[in-house]
Amino acid sequence: MSTNYLPVRADWLAQGVEAALEPQLPIVDAHHHFYDRPGWSYLKDDYLADAMSGHHIRASVYMQALTRYRTDGPDALRPVGETEFVVAITPADPVDPVDPAPSAQSAQSAEPQIAQAIVGYADLRLGSEVAGVLEAHQIAGQGRLRGVRHLVTWDADASLANPLTAAPPHLLRDASYRAGLAQLAQRQLSYDAWLFWPQLAELAEVADAFPELPIIVNHCGGIVRIGAYADRGPEVFHHWRQAMQALARRPNVHVKLGGLGMRINGFGFHEGALPPSSQQLAEHWAPWMRACIDLFGPERCMFESNFPVDKGSYSFVNGWNAFKRLSQDFSPTERQQLFEGTASRVYGLGR
Repeated sequence: MSTNYLPVRADWLAQGVEAALEPQLPIVDAHHHFYDRPGWSYLKDDYLADAMSGHHIRASVYMQALTRYRTDGPDALRPVGETEFVVAITPADPVDPVDPAPSAQSAQSAEPQIAQAIVGYADLRLGSEVAGVLEAHQIAGQGRLRGVRHLVTWDADASLANPLTAAPPHLLRDASYRAGLAQLAQRQLSYDAWLFWPQLAELAEVADAFPELPIIVNHCGGIVRIGAYADRGPEVFHHWRQAMQALARRPNVHVKLGGLGMRINGFGFHEGALPPSSQQLAEHWAPWMRACIDLFGPERCMFESNFPVDKGSYSFVNGWNAFKRLSQDFSPTERQQLFEGTASRVYGLGR
């Protein structure tokens, strides 16, 4: 397991699990994974156990995670195995219209429609040659493939890199990579961007170059506050907010609110004797997430669990409780966008 990911300690998490707030509120989890790696397995039943622990998760968006690749055939096509695997273990029912007022009991007992949208991996450095990989993913996805994520995380501080997914510098400016992005735009697929906040200016360039390409920035724009960025809190926030403000001027860019339970975020939730409460999470996250909502508007923001990655820092219930606390002063229409409307629209749920 990469040191970017914190170990999940079930006994520690159990010491602070709360009851779900507003258990009838419909949610589309905009970002989660299945993991099948040495020493770390988190598959459908594991996600179901979390998703049905109190909140009304009605559907989810699956995000690539290097899981169950093909073991033979051309290297470029091996990631298609992940899409094949996810489709094989999850139902393909169209997402039903939301019950405007489900009871708390019915909301909690309804099994979520997992992976109704799938974001796969394809090596965009293949340029125009990636077209064949995208086609294979679309066939494997049986109508559920919505986009691609090819990580571009890089920093001069090499300690921040994930060994499994380390990228070369300035990949977003690479001509071949951009030719791959053009293939996404041509196929009306979206691009999920996971990068560190100092790279956000390069993502703005991509948004300008491909104005018809839906871009979804993962994890509040890659907040990094350890290593070279430790002890620079106000400076990091200032420059991060400036970069996000510039991105917000590009109407094809959306933001996922979540993913702040990782080591690189620097919140240190995992260091406590007890797991953080939802109130503690909301207080720490508020400056960052409220800035995203202020800049992009609820109609371009969506909450995500980022499970199981964030499970090293807090429980599923407490994380979604924190989102509900953060948004309690928004209107019902704005909250509907944040919790399920934006994700449903951007990823075409029910298409």
